[in-house]
This record gives sequence, C-alpha cells and structure tokens, in this order.
Amino acid sequence: MNYTSTKIITLFAFGLCTAVNAQKTDATAPLHLMQPDYPTPYVIPQKENIKVVLDRVYNFLDKNSASKIINAETKAVITNYKKGNENIVFEPGAFRLTSYEWGVTYAGMLLAGKATGEKYFADYSNKRIQLIADIAANYDEKNIKDKDMLKTLHPEALDFAGALCAAFIKAKKEGLKANIDPLVNNYIDFISNKQFRLKDGTLARNRPQDNTLWLDDMFMSVPALAQMGSYTGNIKYFDDAVKQVNQFSKRMFNEQKGIYMHGWVESMEVHPQFHWARANGWAVMTMVELLEVLPKNHPGYPQVLAQLQKHIAGLVQYQDGTGFWHQLLDRNDSYLETSATAIYAYSIARAINRGYVDKMTYAPAVLLAWNAVASKVNDKGQVEGTCVGTGMGFDPAFYYYRPVNVFAAHGYGPVLLAGAEVILLLKDSQFQINDSAIQLKIEGKNNLHK
Repeated sequence: MNYTSTKIITLFAFGLCTAVNAQKTDATAPLHLMQPDYPTPYVIPQKENIKVVLDRVYNFLDKNSASKIINAETKAVITNYKKGNENIVFEPGAFRLTSYEWGVTYAGMLLAGKATGEKYFADYSNKRIQLIADIAANYDEKNIKDKDMLKTLHPEALDFAGALCAAFIKAKKEGLKANIDPLVNNYIDFISNKQFRLKDGTLARNRPQDNTLWLDDMFMSVPALAQMGSYTGNIKYFDDAVKQVNQFSKRMFNEQKGIYMHGWVESMEVHPQFHWARANGWAVMTMVELLEVLPKNHPGYPQVLAQLQKHIAGLVQYQDGTGFWHQLLDRNDSYLETSATAIYAYSIARAINRGYVDKMTYAPAVLLAWNAVASKVNDKGQVEGTCVGTGMGFDPAFYYYRPVNVFAAHGYGPVLLAGAEVILLLKDSQFQINDSAIQLKIEGKNNLHK
C-alpha cells in the first residue's frame, strides 16, 4: 500500500470517528431531553394567552349574532318594545339566540366575565337575555314571526327549555335586572310536567323509537332543575335532578369502560353502545353543574359525586395524544372532535377547582385538552372541528361521518367555558415542566428531575 492510499484511509477513519463523536448518543447526550415533535403545543397555558382566544371568540360572536329585533316587513330596527303591535323577528345573525346551544354560550360568556374580570363578556349574555325577556313581556304571539322564539314560549322538547332556563337563572343571580321569572317558570313547567317520561319518571322521548333515553337530555333538564332548586329553595327540583342522574346512569353507563352510551331504547333486548363524545360531554357537565348548587346534605349528593368521579376516570383513559377526544370515544379511527374536548376541559377543570377530583392526577390532561381546543380557534374567532347537530344512530357510520362546520353552534359555549375555567385553575395552581412532562408544582417542594 502506497503513502497516498494510507493517508486516504487514515483521513476516512478519522472523519468517521469524528462523525460518531459529534452524533448524539446515549453516552454523549441526555437523550431524554430531546424535544418531541408534538402535534399540539405541549406547554403550560398562560392566562393572558387564554384570554386572547376568548376575546377572538367573543368578537366573532358579537358581530355574528343578533342583539336587536326588527320589523318583519320593513326590516327597521325596533327600539320601543312597549308598542308591541308590530310583527317582529330577530335581526339577521349566524346563530339562534333561543337555542340550547346558545344557552351554553350565555353561560360561557358569564363565566368568562368572572374569570377575566372583563364586563363585556357578561354584557353579551345580559343584553340578549334582556331582549328575549322584553319580547316575551311585550309582544303577542301573533306578532312574533321568529319560529325559534315561539318555541321558547311553547317548548316542544327539552332542547328549547333546559339550557336556556339554567343560563337565565345564572344571569339573574349575577345581577341581570330583567324579569326572567315568567320565562324560567314556563321552562321548568315544561321540564317538570309536560315532557314525556318513562313510568319511573325518567325523562324520555318517543323518537327515534318509543320510550327512548337520550343521554343529551341529562343536560337539557338537570342543570335547569338544579338552578331552579337553588333559585326557589324548593327541594323537589333537587330531588328530580338527582333522580334523573341516577336513572340515566343505571341504564346507560358502562361500568367497565367508565363512559356512557348515547341512546337507550326500552324495547330493545340488546342495547347497542355507541359512546358519542359530545353526549358524554353533556353528561359530565350535567354532574358538575348539579353539584355546584346541590346542598351537600342532600341524600343524593354522594351518589352524584361518585358517579362524576367514575365518569371522569373513564373519560381520561380515552384522551388522544393530541389532547382531543374522538367522535366515538373508544374508536380511535373516528375523527377528533372539538366541542366534546372543550366540554371535558371545562368539566374536569371545574371538578378540580371544586375539589371533586384530584388536581395532581387530572390537571395535566385538562391543560393538554385546552391547548388542543385553542388550536381550533382560528384568527376570525371561529371554532373549527365541531360536529354538527346529531340525532341518534345504531350503526357506526352514522357517527363517523357526521359533518363538522364552523357554524355548528355547539362549539362556542364550551370553548368559552373551558378557557374561563382553565384561567381559574391557573390562578389557583402552579405547574412546571418536570423531566419533560407537565406536572403540578407543590409549594415548598422541589421535585425537579436533575
């Protein structure tokens, strides 16, 4: 071998060793500190950044939802409600002010106001609730040409009563001057006395089949009953609310999975289990809303608390690595859905903040969920990835292929609630990145990995 060949081989070997030495290996670098390629930002949310998201949602909704009534023929804005002799409709807007989804939105705005200290959030709700109360007080039904307003005056289903009733009472408790009593009394009369029930008193529907339980109806009824119990002091509303939670859960909760089926039909010998995410959201939200006002000495309080704890424990097992939950919770090939994820973020954060579940155990899942939800609020303030209104099905295709739309109203209230409650969680707690993971920081303790 000549000198030139030897030199080339030596240089090649030296370069190879240098490359190996420069490469990060177990021996040369702390590989556990390498930054993962997270699909959702893996950071501790900051209160001010959450408020930016809530402000975007507020601005979008304030611009795109009605706040006035107009003459149905001339389209002129009406400012003097006392005349009450014109045919009226709400001014054009992208969302219905008297839908159950907007009951959730009113509640979300109220909570956002509390969490941020910004009055304009509550003003959004109070202005529109006042408008609805003024219409009901001053206009004959023959002059109301808005079909959704008429459904509020004469509910045809729990959808047109429960969420609005609960939100209106919350607004009243927080200082709204409007006379909401005629409306809430009408709503609660429908829930208590007119909505169809099974023989044991469980609220039910006769669609899509006779004697059908919809998990959604826990939320369409129980928070209103609970708020009415708090508002009036009449324990019968608390009793009915607890009964509904217990009797829905007895039929629809899967103890092994820790989650609920969406629908239950009395006449079916076998009950197909489709664990639709948003319906499970309505269920978990129902329980935190009930516990918020249910007296602790009520005999049903321990039952509801235990059921909530079981449900939250079940839900967190199905959270995706992105922070979202799937449209069908236990089917990872169904799409990731925003509104359910936001409802879970709110409900679990509220459960932590109220001491119903352990903060150290569940807070990291909540923060991840919020980061996921925030990624779906676009620059316009629209919420992306929300499943549109959904009936009940007994085959997977029905749920797998439900469309998503930025005008699906179901996403906005939950996003407001989630952001507000996470702000409250962050005000009361400290978190840190410890050995690359988000952890609760315990005051006076130094558990950082070294």
